[in-house]
Amino acid sequence: MAWFMEMLRKEHTFMETTEITDSYSRLSREEIQALEEQYLFPTYKRYDLFISHGSGAYVFDIEGRKYLDFLAGIAVNSLGYNHPRLVRVLEEQGQRIIHCSNLFYHRYQGILAKRLAEISGMSRVFFTNSGTEAIEAALKISRAYSHKRGKLNKSGIVALKNSFHGRTFGALSITAQEKYQAPFRPLVPEVTIMEDIAVPALERVFSDRICAMVVEPIQGEAGVVPISPDFLRAARELCTRHDALLVFDEIQCGLGRTGRYFAFQNYGIEPDLITLAKSLAAGYPLGAVLGNKRVADSLQPGEHGTTFGGGPLACRLALEFLDVVEDEALLDRVAQLGEHLIRGLRGLASLHKTIGEVRGLGLMVGADLGAAAKTVVQKLLKRGIIANAAHESVLRLLPPFIVTQDEVNDFLRILDEVLTEVEAEARD
Repeated sequence: MAWFMEMLRKEHTFMETTEITDSYSRLSREEIQALEEQYLFPTYKRYDLFISHGSGAYVFDIEGRKYLDFLAGIAVNSLGYNHPRLVRVLEEQGQRIIHCSNLFYHRYQGILAKRLAEISGMSRVFFTNSGTEAIEAALKISRAYSHKRGKLNKSGIVALKNSFHGRTFGALSITAQEKYQAPFRPLVPEVTIMEDIAVPALERVFSDRICAMVVEPIQGEAGVVPISPDFLRAARELCTRHDALLVFDEIQCGLGRTGRYFAFQNYGIEPDLITLAKSLAAGYPLGAVLGNKRVADSLQPGEHGTTFGGGPLACRLALEFLDVVEDEALLDRVAQLGEHLIRGLRGLASLHKTIGEVRGLGLMVGADLGAAAKTVVQKLLKRGIIANAAHESVLRLLPPFIVTQDEVNDFLRILDEVLTEVEAEARD
């Protein structure tokens, strides 16, 4: 972690050495906000934070205030900010080539596919720009798998309540949350949403018309909700029995976030397809769908494609991310710090009635706070901590893998103070 300590030493000079390089860096908060309000579709309710740069587990606003980031760009910046090995790759590859068409070969796409296949046990990879596109590719592969075998009526897809898989029409159709779906119906047909996430209900849902079941092993947007191993095992058995594909959406919970490369490795249950994104290129847009031998011949030339997916810069950054995870033994670190964080939260739960269930795995942790969740998030932000409220009522924590135990302790101390304040206000 010597690189991290060096960044902390240098952080006070960061703005002087890197920020004043263009006229846009001099925009005020008011100017930034006015431009967005005038020219952007209003799709985000932004927090009152104007980010300038980052270092380690911290980001800094345009006035230089420091924030400990326990959200990591929503599970994207797993190596934190300004990691020197990623910066070196950006500099070197930026001087070579950033993009080339997928009509041609480059050095990094094949070797990255090999690395992902080896650590996952899969056989084939398709690269995308985002998690949503990875889901779309997985849905196409699922229907193609059945249709190429002459089962043209085998097109049904099963998903779970409170799932989140993306916002394009296919992904949105299996994103079973009313607030996301309601404005855009009708959606893609032949989708069954399970309201009762239990094995008997799953057995009733399945038939030979189902081509795929899509599951987040740990539901992120639902409030960090692990799906039970018994349910996942039943899903595997039923998919095999009915010749359907089991798709694990590991866009948020994969690539080390649970202390294993993939969440499914914690359960000993192997899917047919895995979707990835977020951490894959440690902040640069890149997604992927991984498939086993069963689905290897499902897509042929011309049946799917992407302009930007799997470009040389993105793939080289992803290779460097995987190298850093291995070289710095970050999987063990994630598992250990995750246990420390969960223990700390459960300790606070014994002091604060606001905290309900604490759940999660590795550095993907949720704490039920009920109606107080959004208030707590806002008060944490004022004290220099970034987190968010998932599913309206859950404090969701997704810190970078390089976070230190001292920083976890700082977070727990500040959360204790915030909860004390919130509970006092509720009594008044």
